[in-house]
Amino acid sequence: MPRLLADRIALVTGASRGIGYSTALKLAHAGAHVVAVARTVGGLEELDDAVRKAGSSATLVPLDMRDYDGFYRLASALNERYQRLDVLVGNAAVPGQRSPLDHVQPPAWDEAMAINVTANWHLIRAMNGLLRRAAAGRVVFLTSGAATNARAYAGPYSVSKAALNALARTYAAETDATAVRVNLFNPGPTRTRMRAYVMPGEDPMTLPTPEEVAEKILDLCLPSCAETGKLYDFYAKKFLDFVPPA
Repeated sequence: MPRLLADRIALVTGASRGIGYSTALKLAHAGAHVVAVARTVGGLEELDDAVRKAGSSATLVPLDMRDYDGFYRLASALNERYQRLDVLVGNAAVPGQRSPLDHVQPPAWDEAMAINVTANWHLIRAMNGLLRRAAAGRVVFLTSGAATNARAYAGPYSVSKAALNALARTYAAETDATAVRVNLFNPGPTRTRMRAYVMPGEDPMTLPTPEEVAEKILDLCLPSCAETGKLYDFYAKKFLDFVPPA
């Protein structure tokens, strides 16, 4: 693979498994130094081994997404060492409690909002200055069709992803005149542990692998990606406008 991200710094959340792991590894193959954030230390260590085999390097950051202060400590460390951040991939998410809205427990609701929405807002607050100092800052947030196609019993997840879409749209508008490009990525059904939890009766072998999905996420992280404020749908294989043109 051409090392199109040589000497670039790329931060990926939820990097210990699934789409986050595969995206971090794709970024490493492209030459980036990967800052891998996740709770699972064992998964991060496996990623580190794979990154080294790819001829790149990684900084492992064991961090719960609700430890918001940790994002600011990380930003300070990145600023001290690199003075910039070239790529941010906000991948970490939880599926939320699968229940009718009136049965969802407040702690489960709060967890979905804290990890799927508020953590990404804190990431923006912490990393914005570093992204603006990069020659071509690229930001990708992973969303879901559930944000616009709400289904019964998936309220916390659907609502949190709809809020994430609005968050990304706002950030894209606020950075439109800069070198930062901000987009959303909808992977659709993918062969991951989260998908198996949500759809236990589904045959995972009928779904794309995280590696296939990550290949396209990488494209959105490259300096050549000029789109901003858009949603890339993996199944449609194209960028979609958030709102139909007037």
